[in-house]
This record gives sequence, structure tokens and C-alpha cells, in this order.
Amino acid sequence: MKKRIAILGATGSIGAQALDVIAQHPHCFEVEVLTAHRNVDLLVQQARQWEPNAVVVADEDLYLTVKQALSRLPIKVFAGAKALAEVVTLPGVDIVLNALVGISGLLPTLAAIKAHKTVALANKETLVVAGSLIQSLMLQNGGRLLPVDSEHSAIFQCLAGEISPVEKIILTASGGPFLHTPAAELSTVSPSQALQHPQWNMGAKVSIDSATMMNKGFEVMEARWLFDVAPAQIEVLVHPQSVVHSLVQFADGSLKAQLGVPDMRLPIAYALSFPERLPLNSARFDFLQNGQLSFFAPDVQKFRCLQFAYDALRMGGVAGCTLNAANEVAVQAFLEQKIAFTRIPALLEQCLAHCETIAQPTLQDFLEVDSKVRREAQESVAASHS
Repeated sequence: MKKRIAILGATGSIGAQALDVIAQHPHCFEVEVLTAHRNVDLLVQQARQWEPNAVVVADEDLYLTVKQALSRLPIKVFAGAKALAEVVTLPGVDIVLNALVGISGLLPTLAAIKAHKTVALANKETLVVAGSLIQSLMLQNGGRLLPVDSEHSAIFQCLAGEISPVEKIILTASGGPFLHTPAAELSTVSPSQALQHPQWNMGAKVSIDSATMMNKGFEVMEARWLFDVAPAQIEVLVHPQSVVHSLVQFADGSLKAQLGVPDMRLPIAYALSFPERLPLNSARFDFLQNGQLSFFAPDVQKFRCLQFAYDALRMGGVAGCTLNAANEVAVQAFLEQKIAFTRIPALLEQCLAHCETIAQPTLQDFLEVDSKVRREAQESVAASHS
């Protein structure tokens, strides 16, 4: 029987690659839902090709545009954030691939878990913001949360079949476009430079996060909740070749690693087809042509955002939510050239220093803190930009 897929963020990099995976295996999958934020031209094109049961455009002002473009097809059209959280609960959906950017992915993930759906999670902010809430909800509702990030997919694959406890998780990081750039020069780098990732083709937000290494920090936080390990058990190694996607160390000292070419279709396909592996027309890694793989410790003085992730985990409560909200504002401000690249970690540090203390936050707490921190971060950006 075909698995019916809802792709949240279908027009982004992950969404487009997921559709490529599905196109290679039409006998295994059926597209049930497609969503986009504002890229209605591509959304309409995808909807005409795949004819899903429903599409959602998050920007409500674009509803009529999409509705009229698809009026001759039997496709339900919805709009707005509320609709994103509703379509994942449709009875025709088996797997929700959440490839949304930022905190916008939180409510659909919560709705999907409550509806007992399998969630293929590419939206790391869900766990960064509200990992404790997601963990609690998973225990109450069951269901399955499958990682799509290449690093967490690698860990998940390394743990398959293991019953022994994990001693350490090692997340690998490419180091981003500024790995070898002197710290003194980072204050003058441009958004176009920061978007030039050396290994991966990603959206603007994730690319900037990779350049600051905040993305790796978020992955540390994500790993803590996905695999129920202590922050001290999670180590980051810079691995510029991006071939070893991550490693797991066990109590006997053994290490298991998952390797492959840098291609997001691999972890996407694994999440959609789990526990099977489907053949893909992707490139194969050749050791003879790539004889040297290097690893070294990250520079947390140069890339302070990575340390902030460990700080937020230690603080607990709404610290992850605070960190994410400040980061989303800072990244957008940098992309709009309102602040310098080095102002991103400075703004994050400022917001974390004023983080509220809430021992057991509820969903409403997370949403209120997110709104408050965004407002304060935007005021800080405006003050520095004036």
C-alpha cells in the first residue's frame, strides 16, 4: 500500500528533494498535501503535477491567487497558519514531512503527534523551542518521530538494532563558508558570502545558521531530545568534507558512523521509507577518489552561537525558545543588511542574558516568550540600525 505524504514547505529545498524521491518511487508514495509560505508559482506548478488532496498557502493574502489557479482541479485550497496545523490531521495522511522554517513548524508537529501521525522532522526548531513539550506529548500519544536532518538521520541509522546505551553522540559539522576566515574579518562579510555553503544547497535561513554554526548548535539541542541523552554526551567535530554525517560511541568504545555523499535525498528517503531502504539515483562515494577525511574541534570563540546552544540546554525552561526567537530576528536582519554578521551572536547573547525562568513551560508559555523575545530583538536591531 502506498504511503500518503503531506509535505509542509514543499517549495523549499527539502520539499523539492522529497518530491524528487517520490518521483523515483511512485509505486511507494502518494502526495496528499503540499504547502508553501509565499512561493505560489512553484506551489501551483507542483499541485498541477501531483494533484494532491489539499494545498495550503501560509500567507492568507495569496489564497485567491492559488484558489483561482487550481480552480479546474479537484484540489482543496486552504490558507493561514491554522490550516497548516489542520491539514496534517487529515485521515488520508500517513506521514507528515515537516520542512517548514523556524517556529512555524511547531504547531503542525504538535497537531500531527496528537493525531498519531508519523512525523518526518526536518524542522529542527520544533525541538529547539519546545523539546520538553514534544517529548512529553510523544510519551502520551505514541506515534513516531523520524529525523530528516542528515546528522540525526545518521545517528538514527547507527542506533538501528542496538540495545546497549549510548556513551556519546558525535555530530559532524562542515564548518560553513567561514571556516578558514579570520575572526577579525567576519564583521565585514556580506549576506551573499554567508549564503555560499561549501557542501550543501539549503535555504537562506539555514545557510546563515550554518555560517554562524547556530545550525549545529540547534542540532545539538535536537539530538538531546531525539535520543534522550545529556548535553555532555553530545560532541561536535568539524568535518569539512561532509562525508561522515555523524557517529555514535558505545560503552565498549566502539564507534558506528554513517557515511555518504552530501545529498539530502538520502535522509529524506530513509525517513519516508523506514524501516526499508529504497534505491536512489544519487551519486556514490568513492574512497579511492577521496582518500582524506579530516576532523577537528570547533572554535567556539569564533563561532559563539554553538556554545549558546549548550548554555540554553543547561538553562532549560524557555531558553531554547528565547535563543531561537532571537536568532530568527537576527538572521533576517542580517539578510536585509540591517546588522553586521558579528551582531548575530551579540544579539543572541543579549537575549539569553534576559531569559525568563519558567521551570515547566506550557505551549502558551513558549508562544508568549517567542513573541516577547522577537519584539525585544527587533527593537534592538532598530536601535542599532538607526
